Amino acid sequence: MTIDKVRTVPAGPRRSVELDSEEALQLLGSVSFGRVVFTRQALPTVRPVNHVLDNGDIVIRTQEGGALTSRTRQAGDPGVVVAYEADTIDPNTHLGWSVVVTGYAHLVTDPEELALYRKLLSPWVDRTMDYAVRIRPDLITGIRLTADDDPRDA
Repeated sequence: MTIDKVRTVPAGPRRSVELDSEEALQLLGSVSFGRVVFTRQALPTVRPVNHVLDNGDIVIRTQEGGALTSRTRQAGDPGVVVAYEADTIDPNTHLGWSVVVTGYAHLVTDPEELALYRKLLSPWVDRTMDYAVRIRPDLITGIRLTADDDPRDA
């Protein structure tokens, strides 16, 4: 990229405003795309996925043999700790929001629930995704990036 093609960000200070968990989940539910973060071979791994919000839980689809699928199917296990992040930030103004949810991921095993999630979540890749993973939030954090003079912060 050449320097003359770089867009300039409008001048003015920005403010990071903490969101309460209710507003953060509401914003997360307003988008269908996010990133799930989990541990693979003792290192953090990030995967872009689409999701639905179901009674405060995040549900994603995955496939047999997937890195997250294999970690969530061990019997008697409380689940695997994951983080889930979604955001909407304008690349030109740098205004928007970001939400991070941390909690335990569990494989969905109920056939009726699984059938529902198969209808609600269409895979974005040309791959069979017969599994669903539910993330139960334990910690919900979020920020809104606003212009310094945004009236919502007054």
